[in-house]
Amino acid sequence: MNKQTVTLRLDSKKKQALDTIATGLDRDRSYVLNEAIDSYLEAHHWQVEHIRKGIRQADAGHFAKDSEVSAAFAKWHR
Repeated sequence: MNKQTVTLRLDSKKKQALDTIATGLDRDRSYVLNEAIDSYLEAHHWQVEHIRKGIRQADAGHFAKDSEVSAAFAKWHR
């Protein structure tokens, strides 16, 4: 794996929190940051793929029925 150095600025509370996590895991700060970035990228990829899937379904004319939308909203407003 080709690794490169990246510089970023954090406020001191975030840096301290990262160091606390790293110490608890017996890892260094870079490990914790890489894990956090991996999680972020995975979540972002998941979200983009689901948006694309929804667009493909909409383009194909597949929409939720009014009754399905109403039922979903009713469930959330209980």
